[in-house]
Parts: sequence; C-alpha cells; structure tokens
Amino acid sequence: MNADDPISALVIEVGDLLREKHWTLSTVESCTGGLVGAALTALPGISEVYLGGYITYSNMAKQMAVGVSPQTLAKHGAVSSQVAIEMAKGGRRKLLTTHALSITGIAGPDGGSDTKPVGTVWICVHRGPQEIDCRRFIFPGDRSSVRTCAVVAALTMLIENITQQSQPLDHQHEHISEPAQA
Repeated sequence: MNADDPISALVIEVGDLLREKHWTLSTVESCTGGLVGAALTALPGISEVYLGGYITYSNMAKQMAVGVSPQTLAKHGAVSSQVAIEMAKGGRRKLLTTHALSITGIAGPDGGSDTKPVGTVWICVHRGPQEIDCRRFIFPGDRSSVRTCAVVAALTMLIENITQQSQPLDHQHEHISEPAQA
C-alpha cells in the first residue's frame, strides 16, 4: 500500500478506525464491481475487520445475494436510495457486521437518463441497527473516473460515520439519514 495514494490512505484510516473500535465491515457493490473490496484487501491484516463483500452487478444478484426486494427494484430502479439501503442492510445482515457499505450507480458510458444521468451513484453506510446514511452523487468524467470517485466517496463516508466528523464530499446532491431497522 502506498500511503501517498488517496485511496490507500483512506483504506489505512478505515482499517485503523475499525480495529480501534472493534467494529466490522461488509460491502455490497454494483457499479464499482468490487473496487472497494479490492482496495480494502490490499491492506495486510484487514481481515480482522473486513469480513467480505458481494458484487451484485445485476438485479438478480442484488435479490439473490443480499435480499433486495424485486418490488423495490421495479418501483425505484437499481440506482436509487431505496435499493442502496436494502443492499447495505442485506450485506450487514448476511455477514453479521457492525457496518455495511453499499454502492449502486451508472458509471457509463451508456445507461443514463434525464433523471439519472451517467455518473449518478448512491452510496449507503449502514451502522446498525441505529443508523443509515445514504447519499446521491453525480460524478463527472468517464467510467473509470466515476468508479474511482465512488470508491473515494464511499470510504470517506465510512470514515465520517465511524468518527462522527463531517468531511467535505464533492458532488453531493442529496442526503438521506434515517434510523435503521435491524
């Protein structure tokens, strides 16, 4: 790991904070295709706190792996706060972690619409059973840039949740915070 690399620095901080609190993490990723999990597992010893993750790229995978409701997908679409929340709840429930991080979005170059343009990404941190923090971002750039921005924003949100300190996040457009049900 290179501490000068922004993602590596965030991963090191996440690992240190989770170890310090004796908390655990699971991930459920769609548009990032496992990039958060890959970044985390590049850190030696992270298995103490990172228990694993799911890559749920298709709607069927979201349903089968972590229990996203077909009705939620039909009503709101895969790129929505509702699906991001169900993904995080499912990841936390399946792997019995204190925290779950989910990401769903449209990385492009195709797939966008007027209401959900390319670059739209929902990121959710579920710290259960007390808290859900779900945010919508619209990241600029090509597919690679959108995915990288999503990883940085997700790790930053996780750090913010653990430390209870707000950090600036670029391109924030919408924020949902609600008490979570177990």
